[in-house]
Amino acid sequence: MPNPEKMIAAVHAYIAAFDAGDPDAVAALYAENATCEDPIGTPQHHGREAIRAFYTESMKTGAKLKLEGPIRVAGDYAVFPFSVNLHYEGSDKRIDVIDTFKFDDNDHVIEMKAYWGQINMHGF
Repeated sequence: MPNPEKMIAAVHAYIAAFDAGDPDAVAALYAENATCEDPIGTPQHHGREAIRAFYTESMKTGAKLKLEGPIRVAGDYAVFPFSVNLHYEGSDKRIDVIDTFKFDDNDHVIEMKAYWGQINMHGF
């Protein structure tokens, strides 16, 4: 079973690495064979290299992430609400998101799912 403290630390590391524009640090949180589905219902990114490429593109927007509530840990899942904040096409934008991270016994993310849609996009 993954360690709850390490799971919470991984969420904080994820946000810090994203904000620093460091896709390598984000990818390092994932297991080699992990999946990432962002947003839910879109094609999954399979494997650490595909996940790194996804974050490399995402970070090009200059977006910053902000936790919007406590991280919840249940079993091998960490779930957290946050906002994506960016300046795009001349104005500030926000996307309200909930992510789920499923962890393996080595405290690596093996599955990430992001829950957000058009209704959660503000200022677009």
